[in-house]
Amino acid sequence: MAEEKVIFNIADNKTMEISSGKIAKLANGSCVVRMGDTILLATACSGPARADSDFFPLQVDYREKYSAAGKFPGGFIKREGRPSTKEILTCRVTDRPIRPLFPDGYYDEVQVQALLLSSDDKYDADVLCMLGASAALALSDLPFQGPIGACRVGMIDGEYIANPTNEERSKSSLNLVYAGLADKVIMIEGEADECSEAELQGAMAFANEIVKIQIAAQNELVAKAGKEKKEPVLHLVPEEIMTALADEFNARITEACIIPGKNDRLTALDEIRDGAVKSLALKFADLAKEQLEIEIRKGFDILVKKATRTAILERQYRPDGRGIEDLREISCEVALLPVVHGSALFSRGETQALVITTLGSDKCSQISDAISGPEDAMEERFYLHYNFPNYSVGEVGRIAGPGRREIGHGDLAQRSVAKVVPKNFPYVVRCVSEIMGSNGSTSMASVCGATLSLMDAGVPITAPVAGISCGLVTDDSGKTLLLTDILGAEDHFGDMDFKVCGTRSGITGFQLDLKLPGISLELLGRAMERTLSARLIILDKMAECIAEPRSEISKNAPGMAVININPEKIGALIGPGGKNIRAITDETGASIDVEEDGTVKIMAVNNEKLEEAKNRVLGCTAEAEVGKVYRGRVVTVKDFGAFVEIIPGCEGLLHISEMANYRVRDVKDICSEGDYVTVKVIDIDRSGKIRLSRKAALEEIE
Repeated sequence: MAEEKVIFNIADNKTMEISSGKIAKLANGSCVVRMGDTILLATACSGPARADSDFFPLQVDYREKYSAAGKFPGGFIKREGRPSTKEILTCRVTDRPIRPLFPDGYYDEVQVQALLLSSDDKYDADVLCMLGASAALALSDLPFQGPIGACRVGMIDGEYIANPTNEERSKSSLNLVYAGLADKVIMIEGEADECSEAELQGAMAFANEIVKIQIAAQNELVAKAGKEKKEPVLHLVPEEIMTALADEFNARITEACIIPGKNDRLTALDEIRDGAVKSLALKFADLAKEQLEIEIRKGFDILVKKATRTAILERQYRPDGRGIEDLREISCEVALLPVVHGSALFSRGETQALVITTLGSDKCSQISDAISGPEDAMEERFYLHYNFPNYSVGEVGRIAGPGRREIGHGDLAQRSVAKVVPKNFPYVVRCVSEIMGSNGSTSMASVCGATLSLMDAGVPITAPVAGISCGLVTDDSGKTLLLTDILGAEDHFGDMDFKVCGTRSGITGFQLDLKLPGISLELLGRAMERTLSARLIILDKMAECIAEPRSEISKNAPGMAVININPEKIGALIGPGGKNIRAITDETGASIDVEEDGTVKIMAVNNEKLEEAKNRVLGCTAEAEVGKVYRGRVVTVKDFGAFVEIIPGCEGLLHISEMANYRVRDVKDICSEGDYVTVKVIDIDRSGKIRLSRKAALEEIE
């Protein structure tokens, strides 16, 4: 097959290109996406469904190789290993918009792989990965109901920018990653400098026009090089089993779905399901036991989903009895833990997040592992880690490191809260969110808990941040119902999870997940209005616990001092081979970070050690002042006088005539090498030579 390509403009002087048929020809579908000199390969392959599968096993993998940027991997091993945080986040934003576009009951294994081939450090490859995944699936024979478009939108001085360069992103007050069909949004992700709901909605409308161009280009490429779509094998529950389940158990399922407590509700449903398996095993004895049980469980989940959605849509009845705009009960507490620097427990219903704040020195900053991107994103001075243990849902399971979900939830919370942490705050800040209970919106609880914990630690955040999730339930007739503050069941059985975080002034972070193949921008706009009113209520609740950051940094945190020295004195502070600064750190236990502009940050375990280290730094970097008295060490003795080091690296001449108020015959009568003498600076000439006087110092002391 010959290479085919489409080239299209998304903005002035910004062109994208999608081609197929040159490389990766054995893949079911493949394409190369290019913008500038950033080039990415995307492929799609499939395999048969597993015999016991009851879900769609879509796997998306994105990898960056340092060779794409003309670099070697850092560290001892010169081969890329596990995926970086950036790669994991790119996998997630690529997976979420394409997953809803496969038919129900399609359980074939589908694997989308993307590889960054060239990185010009100008354009981020994540939106190229999303677009490439769509094009590869559209070109394949898989039952993908796309294509979709995907782009990034920035905003500088109120103007929207399509796929901003990394330089433009550093100046942008908005970072929106958007994916959708024509006039329908499927996924958004991003952050903003407290933008308004209207500004975010405007950015989505701007992105929608770009998406239309991208979809038209993909359809053109598919017409040239696409494969004929095959008829998919759908693994639907047999009608006779669905009928038998509904006739015998639907009423009991409907009653159980409105039990308020999560554990009570799940226990009741488990009992009904187990009874259904036993009952229908007798009725369908001719079917294989294992396969029958799988079909019964699938059918049971369908009935639970239908009952939950019907109760919400027709009766506006939620599993915990709330109204559609009501928030769950909220409680906040700070200063729970005696040793940590800051702590908070935020609870909303059965969802609980315990967030701990730790303050550290510059050496504690997180260096980015991405091969390209904005320079200011390469080092994180504030970061938030999210942990979701098995006990938070009352289950047992494999205990391992953070998975993709934990990485993604932590990143959303981090982006949302980072906007209010001052850039010039001298400490590096780490928040850890430990989820104590989960029944919906744990990432939003982490945002609220992190805000409270930071204020408890005394971090001077510019404004409190809160987060809330809005859900959606629809039916085939087009009826829609928005739900504020969704439960786990409403997330699982509903159609949308739209998370929005922000201050009273505006939005700082957002994320949209859909199970539908897109919703209108108008409907998402209404959801934003819901999240705004809910966010203000939550901020009021948080203010009742702690309204503003504590006036002082936590007494448990290490003490810090920031001083400025003459940059020419940095060498004197460090000393030959690092001798001076190493002596200070070894003897005081302090951590000292020196910047090129002369800024010195000193951190120590207590104020006593901090002052000692601070004084020694000042001693090493101080400049001699005329009229000031010093206690100095005699370095060299000559016939005409002695050279005295009054501050580290700074010597002056103590002439024999200035040693005493009487005539001194021999310098050694007054001092020898290694002795300490009190002297006064009486002159510094233009060349910097210093004249000292012991006689004047003694007169001043007397």
